[in-house]
Amino acid sequence: MNALLKLCRVIDAVNQRIGYAMLWLVLAATLISAINAAVRKAFSYSSNAYLEIQWYLFAAVFLLASGYTLLKNEHVRIDALSARWSRRTQVWIDVIGLALFVIPLCIWVVSLSWPIVVRAYVTGEVSTNAGGLIRWPVYALMPAGFLLLGLQSFSELIKRIAFLRGQGPDPVEEARDKRDEELLLEELRLQAEQQARAEAAAEAGEPVPRGSAAPLHPVQAQRPAPQRPPDESGRDGNGSAR
Repeated sequence: MNALLKLCRVIDAVNQRIGYAMLWLVLAATLISAINAAVRKAFSYSSNAYLEIQWYLFAAVFLLASGYTLLKNEHVRIDALSARWSRRTQVWIDVIGLALFVIPLCIWVVSLSWPIVVRAYVTGEVSTNAGGLIRWPVYALMPAGFLLLGLQSFSELIKRIAFLRGQGPDPVEEARDKRDEELLLEELRLQAEQQARAEAAAEAGEPVPRGSAAPLHPVQAQRPAPQRPPDESGRDGNGSAR
C-alpha cells in the first residue's frame, strides 16, 4: 500500500502541474480572441486558423484539466442523497464508481480515440475550412485527457481504499484547498489583528511593531466613547453619578 500511495503522489503532482499550466492556455485563448476581433474590425482581415486555435485551446483546457478537477474534487456531484450518508458510505460509493465506471470508461475512450489520432497523423488530415489547421493535435487531446483522468481516478481509488483501511487521510479533506474568498477573508483578518495590535501599542505609548497596520487617525483615536443613557439609580451608563 505504501508503494501505491507513493505512486498516487506522483500522479497527483503531474495533474497538479498540468492544471496550473492550463491557466496559461485560458489566457492565450483570451488574447487570441481579442486580437482576432480587433484585427478584423480595424483591418477587415481574419483567418479560420485564428478561430480554430481558440477552440483547440478550449478543448485542451477542458480535457487536460479533467484529472486536475478530479484531484480537487470539483466534478459535479448529486449530493441530495449522499449528504445524508456517513463519510465511509460516501467513500465506498466513490470506490464503486471509480472502479466500475470511471476507469473502464477512460480505458474505452483511449482505446477508441487513439487509432483516430494515428490515422489523422499519417494521412495529414487538415481542416476542411480554408486556412484551417491540421487535425491530429486536437484529436490527440481526447486520449491524452482521458488518460490523465484515468490515472487520477486510479490515484483517487487507491487513496480511498487506504482511507477505508485506516492507512491514509480522507482524500476529500486533503484535497480541499482555500478558495479565493477564503484567502481574502484571511488577509482581512490578519490586517484587523495588526490594526488592533498597533492601536494597543499606541495607547500604551509603545512603538508600533514593524509590519503592523498604522494606528487610527488622531481624530478617530481621541473620539470619546458613546454614552449610554442613565439607569434608574441615577448613574449613567458608565457607572458615574449624574
